[in-house]
Amino acid sequence: MAQRLATVTLVVDDYDKAIAHYVETIGFALVDDVSLADGKRWVRVGPAGGGCAFLLAQAEDESQMAAIGNQAGGRVSFFIETDDFDAHHAAMKARGVAFREEPRTEAYGKVAVFADRYGNLFDLIEPARR
Repeated sequence: MAQRLATVTLVVDDYDKAIAHYVETIGFALVDDVSLADGKRWVRVGPAGGGCAFLLAQAEDESQMAAIGNQAGGRVSFFIETDDFDAHHAAMKARGVAFREEPRTEAYGKVAVFADRYGNLFDLIEPARR
């Protein structure tokens, strides 16, 4: 019986602002946008090539608002793998992605850290060939 991690919740301030950021700036695809009861929505975005998606959850109270951008305590929390680091890095920079460093090569691959509009940290990685 197979299992896979399919969706991870990401708390955001506003559905539409978050969709615009992840789709237009980061380059993700809009997977779902379904209206639910009480003004909630089932909104998922993720890499165009597939894989795990984010469920964008609009914050409902002060506690949830306080978690926006710090859901991993300032650590890199999300890792986007690519098979063409240079092309993806250049395209993301051209769309306004805020990279925190220049690309570097590590034992596990070519990598650079960037922040989303909320301050959540991501690695863009081209894994080392094994």
